[in-house]
Amino acid sequence: MQLTKQKGFTLVEIAIVLVIVGLLIGGVLKGQEMITNAKLKRIESDNAGVAAAMFSYQDRYTQLPGDDSAAIGRFDIFAGGSANLEGNGDGTIEGLWVGNDAAAAPDYETALFWKHLRASGLIAGAATDPTQPSNAYGGLMGIRDGALGITGHVTVFGQIEGPIAKILEGRLDDGVPNGGRVQSACISGAGPCEASGSSTDVDVAGTGDAAYTDVARYDMAFRL
Repeated sequence: MQLTKQKGFTLVEIAIVLVIVGLLIGGVLKGQEMITNAKLKRIESDNAGVAAAMFSYQDRYTQLPGDDSAAIGRFDIFAGGSANLEGNGDGTIEGLWVGNDAAAAPDYETALFWKHLRASGLIAGAATDPTQPSNAYGGLMGIRDGALGITGHVTVFGQIEGPIAKILEGRLDDGVPNGGRVQSACISGAGPCEASGSSTDVDVAGTGDAAYTDVARYDMAFRL
């Protein structure tokens, strides 16, 4: 009776396979890191872009976008439009940061903010479109006067993942979510929230959270 000799993998072949697997895993992890860094940079650049557009509008027309009380006469596309195309000119952009939310009044200055910037050509889009831009993590970008204990106008970025919020806080501010120029509130219903603060994703009143939780999502307010 002749026995069949079975040949297994040599150590060299196993080593080659392990090297290939290691390279694949390393490539995936590096790709994920690059995607995360790209999203972080986009949030930072979007925030800077909104601030630049707002102050450019103010320099050009001496009023804030959204609050502009002369917008109908200023832009031909608004000619003959209703009064809700203008703000009251009091120097404050009023309303909830989710200015075009279905539950919000259509004449919130926070919704007019985007119309005025588009009408002026400072951001892209149709002048009659109040749609808020989306940020890199799928939430909305908005503006309002005062949020989470911050005085003055702030930009708000919604639905930011906990680990990303922590990185942004560390890069741009003091690392504390309830102090400084950047403050955050966990979104109710989007994961465990700290007891000290929470956001309904429609308003960002009250105070920020005491600490970031990795499994939660946050509305982040940036002082302009």
